[in-house]
Amino acid sequence: MNLPPPLRFELRRGAVTAIPLAIAVGLFGVSFGVLSVSTGGIGALPAIVMSASTFAGSAQFAAASIVAGGGQPIAAIAAAILLNARYLPIGVSIARSLPGGPLRRFLGAQLVVDESWAIASSGEGRFDGHRLIGAGIVLWLAWLGGTVVGVLGGDALGDPASLGLDAAFPALFLALVVQQLASRQAVAVALLGAAIAIALVPFTPPGVPIIAAAGAALMGLVRR
Repeated sequence: MNLPPPLRFELRRGAVTAIPLAIAVGLFGVSFGVLSVSTGGIGALPAIVMSASTFAGSAQFAAASIVAGGGQPIAAIAAAILLNARYLPIGVSIARSLPGGPLRRFLGAQLVVDESWAIASSGEGRFDGHRLIGAGIVLWLAWLGGTVVGVLGGDALGDPASLGLDAAFPALFLALVVQQLASRQAVAVALLGAAIAIALVPFTPPGVPIIAAAGAALMGLVRR
């Protein structure tokens, strides 16, 4: 498919920008793969299929952790749904920017994750759909590749906690947040969201703190 130069540029720009983030995503994928095959996790093949078809890092990790800890599948599914509920407002914000017809837009929407969404942002509520797709492809390959490495090398790598890879995901989100702190209001929203999440973590199921913290973004509706 021959794309006009501007579209090729945005696809390439998104892909190149995503490479540093892809390193952290890949490391987190390794941790997910290791967890999936150790301590009674979900298993090797289900983990790879899940990463290839679902592409939802935190939700997958929550589901695998619950199953590995002896939890019921319904609890794992509920936790994954709660964590992924944040994609409802994310999807609404970028829906008009995705290129093509219904089928192409549907396929492109599968690449909408926190990182690709942040990379696609042009500020003031504007997004570039081609940049998102370029970034999303690189991030998906990193996540899937990391999962495969973790699954195949799980026995050699040992306990995921001993690898220190649990720090990769928070570090990744901090990197995304820093790019958005361009105003006092943005800083206030970030601090309020962090405070809400930290306050709720000890008392609520996985996913609820994230959804509640997203409410801090409503401050953006306030106009001077």
